[in-house]
Amino acid sequence: MTTNNGRTAHPIRTMTDQESGRRPAVPREDKRRSHFWLWFVLFVIVLAGIAAFVIWHRSQAQAALKSSTQQMAVSTVLVIHPERGDSQVHLTLPGTVDPLMESSVYAQVSGYIKRWLVDIGGTVKEGQLLAEIDTPVTDQQLKQAAESVKQAEANLNLAKVTAARYNALWTTHAVSQEDVDTQNAGVKVQEANLSAAQAFESGIQQTESFKQVKAPFDGVITARRIDVGDFVSATGQTASTNTNGSGPVQTGTPNQELFRVAQTKILRVYVNVPETYADEIVPGIRATLVLASAPNSPAEGKLVRTADAIDPTSLTLLSEVDVDNADGKLLPGGYAQVHFDIVTGHPPLVIPGNSLIFRAQGPQVGVVDSSNTAHLQTIKIGRDLGTKLEVTDGLKEEDQVIVNPSDSLADGQKVRIDTSAQEKKP
Repeated sequence: MTTNNGRTAHPIRTMTDQESGRRPAVPREDKRRSHFWLWFVLFVIVLAGIAAFVIWHRSQAQAALKSSTQQMAVSTVLVIHPERGDSQVHLTLPGTVDPLMESSVYAQVSGYIKRWLVDIGGTVKEGQLLAEIDTPVTDQQLKQAAESVKQAEANLNLAKVTAARYNALWTTHAVSQEDVDTQNAGVKVQEANLSAAQAFESGIQQTESFKQVKAPFDGVITARRIDVGDFVSATGQTASTNTNGSGPVQTGTPNQELFRVAQTKILRVYVNVPETYADEIVPGIRATLVLASAPNSPAEGKLVRTADAIDPTSLTLLSEVDVDNADGKLLPGGYAQVHFDIVTGHPPLVIPGNSLIFRAQGPQVGVVDSSNTAHLQTIKIGRDLGTKLEVTDGLKEEDQVIVNPSDSLADGQKVRIDTSAQEKKP
């Protein structure tokens, strides 16, 4: 093509995008679609991040809850070490008060009570008459025994006379030697019969003497079991009249007691001393006694003897304290508190009273070992000091004893020792 100036005109051609190196123009619709997917991906990423955060937060909360629960499951306890008690010991023990001597008086002959002369509380002397027994059967037996003696004496006299005659006739050979020997032997037989009859009569007389019931020693009548008309026997049976009027009927129990006599000028007080103090309880030490019958009048006594053996059941030493009671103010048969002041070279361990656990296995305490594990330890208790307890067996000074343990404490349970609180001394 030729222009006006004589030049050849060429046609104008525009360059394509590919030739210019530029991207082709994106349609508006495609741009919107790409923006949508971009925001969608961002949204998914945000949701995934939120979900991951929530999951992580929950896992952390669960871990914290588990840790807190485990910590709460481990009980926190306060522990103390047992300590030795004071070597100066004031020992207070229960005791039973008995008379120096006490005897029951029984019937030694059968019969009916004719009369009684002393009632309870009466002071008697040795050999004093307490009662009389009417014994018609024994009386007849005594008469029979006396007649038997007379009969034996007559037989002996006849035997002697006959033997003397045979001995005289033998000198003239009127009788044989055999007959003489027979008559002489007959004398010895009759002598033996007389001795037997006399012994039987003596026995009945002795039985007859038991018609009079006498006191065995000086003392006080503390019991009377009979009344006028009661039937008593040597076997201790009593009798009463049958309701149908058929006569006396044997009733009662063997060894019926007629009276009881007690010697109360000196009283024996028996005390069971714990094994821990057995070495310090020796004859000669003094004791103070407070009797329930005389709480405002303490009495002085002296320990006179011990059993010299520990009772395997109670693990105590039986001891006897004698108390002068010449004025008769103290009453036997009661209860007393016996006080000893002793010095011990091995005082027992002492723990707080609120450390004790009462279960079917007996008295126990909780002990924590080096691995913070609780164990239930059975102990033996000595004296109860109120807020404190003496432990005679089952603990050592280095043991860690739990104070005020919970009822749910179990053997082998893990615990945590409270080190922030000050230890409470027993």
